[in-house]
Amino acid sequence: MPYLDEPQVTELRKKNPAALKQLYKAHYPMVLNLVLTNNGSEQEAKDVYQEAIIHFYERLQQAEFELTCQIKTYLYAVSRRLWLKRLAENKKQVRIEEEGHFANIDDEMDDFESKEQNFQTMDKALLKLGEPCRTLVEDYYLRNLTMDAITEKFGYTNTDNTKNQKYKCLQRLKRIFFEGAK
Repeated sequence: MPYLDEPQVTELRKKNPAALKQLYKAHYPMVLNLVLTNNGSEQEAKDVYQEAIIHFYERLQQAEFELTCQIKTYLYAVSRRLWLKRLAENKKQVRIEEEGHFANIDDEMDDFESKEQNFQTMDKALLKLGEPCRTLVEDYYLRNLTMDAITEKFGYTNTDNTKNQKYKCLQRLKRIFFEGAK
């Protein structure tokens, strides 16, 4: 499935310096935030980001490598893995990983890609769900509205009717989701 990042990936594969410079600027704040909120400094964030960019850039140059997620997702996963390893080496880690075992970056990317694919499938399923189900599900699960608020919004007679409608909508969403995942 093509991603919005495909033109940038093409330019990076051509070793376009402008594309590389744009890549450096685009996602650094995300990595900076990751490192700073997990016992790191700005310099450490720069180092981790540099390593992640190099890893990504080298992978792009391999003919068999196919990026199946957004660049941002890939860089975040690589940066997170690198930062966790650095924390463990420096004994700063807050035991985020069980027993200190670190999975291979490619294994973690498979997990991220799988989750991203599920999010995309769910997004498509929500669009196919139609109204009023889509709004009801979004109000409850995404906007965290109460059953009372949803009952009032949709004009249902009581919260039991709202719960029943939500259940029916979820069953329909589940069916659409699993049909789309095939």
